[in-house]
Amino acid sequence: MRFQDIHGLTHFKSQLLAGVHHNHIAHAQLFLGKPGSANLPMALAYATYLNCENPSETDACGQCPSCIKNSKFVHPDLHFSFPVAATDKIKGKDVISQRFLPDWRSFLLQNPLGNVNDWAAHFGGENKQLNISKEESRQIINALALKSFEGRYKIMLIWLPEYMHPSAANGILKILEEPPEKTIFILVCNNSEKLLNTILSRTQIVTVPSFSDEEVIAILTRQYGVDDSKAAQLAHLAEGDVHKAIALSSQVEDDTQKIYEDWMRECYMFDFPKLIDRAEEFHRTGKFHQQHLLSHAIGMFREATVQKVSATDLLRVPDEHKKFVENFSKTLSIEKVMHVSELISEASYHLERNASPKITFLNLSLDIGRTLKSK
Repeated sequence: MRFQDIHGLTHFKSQLLAGVHHNHIAHAQLFLGKPGSANLPMALAYATYLNCENPSETDACGQCPSCIKNSKFVHPDLHFSFPVAATDKIKGKDVISQRFLPDWRSFLLQNPLGNVNDWAAHFGGENKQLNISKEESRQIINALALKSFEGRYKIMLIWLPEYMHPSAANGILKILEEPPEKTIFILVCNNSEKLLNTILSRTQIVTVPSFSDEEVIAILTRQYGVDDSKAAQLAHLAEGDVHKAIALSSQVEDDTQKIYEDWMRECYMFDFPKLIDRAEEFHRTGKFHQQHLLSHAIGMFREATVQKVSATDLLRVPDEHKKFVENFSKTLSIEKVMHVSELISEASYHLERNASPKITFLNLSLDIGRTLKSK
């Protein structure tokens, strides 16, 4: 991965490169970005640049042995740690990143903007609770105890450190604060609030901006063949999240909106039999689709709020769904929207920790119904 492979974000790339040119390279950096941002691709491009043998002022050369290995994610001085879960073939203490490296490399080649649900589906861990275990922290320390093989730096890239078990996070504190010479930690994070303060205090936070609407449009049209008008509409709705924009461009997203609208009508009517049936359907879907529906619901409640305050120029809703938003907003108040959003976020949190999807969704539906009917 090189900087030229990442569309846009020119100013941010310049900031990263300026730090390298002035030899201001922190030994522990936290690439913090919202889901759908380029924080993982940027971290990979940065790692490639640091060990490039013939870098230019603006990018790695892409031709030296180091760049060629980094393009395949097999450079011996670039180490990875990421959330995993047991599978039929890998269990117990073997559930560490090293055992999943072939899957990880193919995932990065196919979907560098993918999220944790995409990764789980890729290696066969869907519907399981992923984490970075205490055993993983031992592997990190052992990997960095060795001298670099051929690169200028040894680099440990930890993707989604917010999934670290507390014992794993505590296990790397010493080496994170005082790493071996020419060793760099790059932590790629979506939610810093879930990190231990002791981890945050030992890292330099590098905030990776979201893509602009124009950049999302360019990515959709050039890389995914979406026509200009649809790309503009999707970019407006995605709010800088390229992953969401890609999902929105598929038929699945159209189904999600219909499911959401029917679900809200059933909640408002307190149609208990239909809500039970919908909870059964929700239970049968995979974790990705469950979280996707809840995320979509939070976004649509935001749109209803925008409609409520008559800021229609800020609406990020396709024309065919504006009528529903307009009608639904009449039943809402700002307080109701805030409360429902909290309920949905709490349900999402419980699902991440393997709560029963059926019970969680039914409880959420009843709570939403009570909130919508309240005065």
